[in-house]
Amino acid sequence: MRRRDFVKGIAGSAIGWPLAARAQQGATPLIGFLSSRSPNESEALVAAFRQGLAEAGYAEGQNVHLAFRWAEGRYDRLPELAAELVKSQVAVIASVGGSVSALAAKSATGTVPIVAVASDPVKAGLVASFNRPGGNITVVSPSSTLLSAKRLGLLRELVSTATLIGVLLNPKYPDSATQLEDIEDAAHAIGVQIQIVNASSEQEIDAAFASLS
Repeated sequence: MRRRDFVKGIAGSAIGWPLAARAQQGATPLIGFLSSRSPNESEALVAAFRQGLAEAGYAEGQNVHLAFRWAEGRYDRLPELAAELVKSQVAVIASVGGSVSALAAKSATGTVPIVAVASDPVKAGLVASFNRPGGNITVVSPSSTLLSAKRLGLLRELVSTATLIGVLLNPKYPDSATQLEDIEDAAHAIGVQIQIVNASSEQEIDAAFASLS
């Protein structure tokens, strides 16, 4: 639900500025939606995105058009898909699926506005700094380190006798090193041990949980 709220907020607020500018030029704006995931696993996020647009006064097919590009877990395809959106003359690119999608969009254009979600936009190289981000990217940051500490803290409260907490991680995700560092820092801060188990596909998740057991 938290991720859905972020995506809804992206559509309803930050994207509104470039859309309004394009509409003033007399053209129906086109929004590029770039995701590292597949459409099947993103139905709820797409619904939230459309809801956010509707609440901001934009209805698909009436005063705005959407162009979706899905990498379906193949991160190497993101630069090509981002370039396609830029070539389509989108008014703005909504990047979903972590910093890897946003970096692909950033590499594709220095002028088209990009709105993205990233745990640490500075560390990922999306913006220069929080105070002076510069560039053409607006990033919503849920502050991964703080959330990691919060998640581990809640687990510790639920199972107060736990001395070892399992962590499921996708090692093929380009930002996995940052995620792991955040989790390790959080575990150290609250004084718990963690066991990292890797899963790079949906099929590997069951086996990962079995190994934790």
